[in-house]
Amino acid sequence: MNTTVPLTKYGAELLKEELHQLKTKERRIVIDAIAEARSHGDLSENAEYDAAKERQAFVEGRIAELEGKLGAAQIIDPTTLDAEGRVVFASTVDLEDLENGAKVTYQIVGLDEADLKLNKVSVTSPIARALIGKYAGDVVEVQAPSGPREYEILEVKYI
Repeated sequence: MNTTVPLTKYGAELLKEELHQLKTKERRIVIDAIAEARSHGDLSENAEYDAAKERQAFVEGRIAELEGKLGAAQIIDPTTLDAEGRVVFASTVDLEDLENGAKVTYQIVGLDEADLKLNKVSVTSPIARALIGKYAGDVVEVQAPSGPREYEILEVKYI
């Protein structure tokens, strides 16, 4: 079952950078730590060796995970989208909370690149699911943890 992983162009670059860092720097650090721990002798009671082997397992697992995601990636450049004003993956949406008038902007991104501090919401989040397929001027109801909230879509951008 080979499914594609949607990523924005920016998100794919971030994963590629992390993969490069793991392969070129982290791997070397772990190998050196294992060699250092081995030089201390008896491995059966060597906490440094155990910790280094655990770190190696984590690094190699993350490398495999990133290679898998990048291999299955469907990279979407929002600047090339022509969704005729619809909210789609990678689009940036300006919203107004109809209860308090607060305005917010979100970009709909893949799970790996979601970061609420950067106003990037996962395509699987409740707000993204409510927005997908809608247009500027539409009002959407989002099931938030604090209860239902209504937002008006002010603008949909592909930037």
